[in-house]
Amino acid sequence: MGSLAFARELRRATSCGLPPWGVVRMMLELLIALCLVGAFAVFVLPDEYAPKAAFGISLVPLVLSLYMYLTFDGVGNALLGGDIAFESQYQWLTLGSYDVSWFMGLDGISMPLVVLATLLTTLAILASWTPIDMRQSQFYGLMLFMEASLIGVFGALDFLIWFVFWEAVLVPMYFLIGIWGGARRKYAAIKFFVYTNIASIVMFVGFFGLVFGLGDSISSLALPEIAQALRAGELGSLGAFGPEQLALLAFLAMFVGFAVKVPVVPFHTWLPDAHVEAPTPASVMLAGVLLKMGTYALLRYNFTMLPTIARDLAVPIAALGVLSILYGAMLALAQSDLKRIVAYSSVSSMGYVTLGLVAYTMYGTGGATFQMVSHGLISGLLFACVGVIYNTTHTRMVGDMSGLAEKMPVTAGSFIVGAFAYMGLPLMAGFAAEFFVFVGSFDAHFAYSTVLTALAMFGIVIVAGYLLWSMQRTLFGPFRSETDYDVTTASLHDVAPLLVLLVCIIALGTFPYDLAFERVLDATEPILDTTVAAVGGGS
Repeated sequence: MGSLAFARELRRATSCGLPPWGVVRMMLELLIALCLVGAFAVFVLPDEYAPKAAFGISLVPLVLSLYMYLTFDGVGNALLGGDIAFESQYQWLTLGSYDVSWFMGLDGISMPLVVLATLLTTLAILASWTPIDMRQSQFYGLMLFMEASLIGVFGALDFLIWFVFWEAVLVPMYFLIGIWGGARRKYAAIKFFVYTNIASIVMFVGFFGLVFGLGDSISSLALPEIAQALRAGELGSLGAFGPEQLALLAFLAMFVGFAVKVPVVPFHTWLPDAHVEAPTPASVMLAGVLLKMGTYALLRYNFTMLPTIARDLAVPIAALGVLSILYGAMLALAQSDLKRIVAYSSVSSMGYVTLGLVAYTMYGTGGATFQMVSHGLISGLLFACVGVIYNTTHTRMVGDMSGLAEKMPVTAGSFIVGAFAYMGLPLMAGFAAEFFVFVGSFDAHFAYSTVLTALAMFGIVIVAGYLLWSMQRTLFGPFRSETDYDVTTASLHDVAPLLVLLVCIIALGTFPYDLAFERVLDATEPILDTTVAAVGGGS
């Protein structure tokens, strides 16, 4: 029995013991409320109680999200008329001729990302116990507030509600970098905020160009209504711009806005500074979840709402994806700071998502979505490993240490497994994600798809180069540390997040269909229907 069928059987079998249906429908609201209430509770706690309280509070949304995942019974794509899971919609206000409602729900694209957000938040909080020793109640309160905002981004189905959550994520990350970051934390925090905020404005203008161009064909800012109207060809003229020009300009504005968040080369320059200066738990959240906001939005808005434009621009978009893969990998190869190496590797990995999305094939689009989850786990693991190493050695420079495997065997083993997962070792999540993307992009219908796919595959060779080099220099050989600190085995609360992520990476790579990919395909295949029909085939 497939996982979707199993979930529906589980829902039916346990229906007598479930809470009232209205409560089940509002599970997303419950998740967000728990995180917000927990954030404010932690804010007012004394510092000595904040770490354990925040960890305990974060376990509740994690358990609830796993329950939602097991009982998930959504069908199809939430924007294209699918059966939305945990759906709730309530009229809020009217802006001119458009209704704004509290509209929440999940499909096979957003459900795994909600679980990813709750899992990494819990693990990042646990990993914070050693490095965060000042203003702890504020730090952990901001982490829980960010979790609430992330759940809202992946669950909101009304644009205005979604945009509020989208912008709300910037606030805690800005303070996490600016207060608890490294020596250049203020510069990195301001750069992060300015880049992403300007990008949001550009995206906002592009989206409302589409809204105004649709005119009377829509009556609300609900994303399903807007997406279906656009795909039905109801976009009209706006001022001097005809429908085709308006669609192209809106696509480009939204693409640039989301590409900064991904980030896609050449909009990536804020990311290494933010990662290097951010405290390690914030880096785990930034790479593991916040970057997925950009790729998730690209899929929801650009590639779902305007598939024809995406098809027309497939070659330059795919080329940007491949450029990100190769350029990010080459920059990583030139670094000597472990954190900067992992940061640039995220730029490279997000290029695979871009390439898969624009392929518009079953395995391409589905594989890109699967890669979001896979990369979230792997990048979270590697940043957590770097954090444990820094907590003990107080350095991240590759040339300042060697032979750490002798002193820190669990951390070193976790780093090795995470690195090989990045390289695409079979039976790990990275292999499954990249394999799906390569199969899908190789079979894409745009020009030079095979050449671009081959170049993207070559990127794995560069990835292997910088990861093997960094492991060989830091983990193996005779033990040496250029710092005055004793290098000892990390504490249990430091290594526990590593072990949990290891299990998730191996499980997802061993059983990709049963654990996630079947749900993902169920939600991504409807995106392909009209575009496949337009070109007369597809995978």
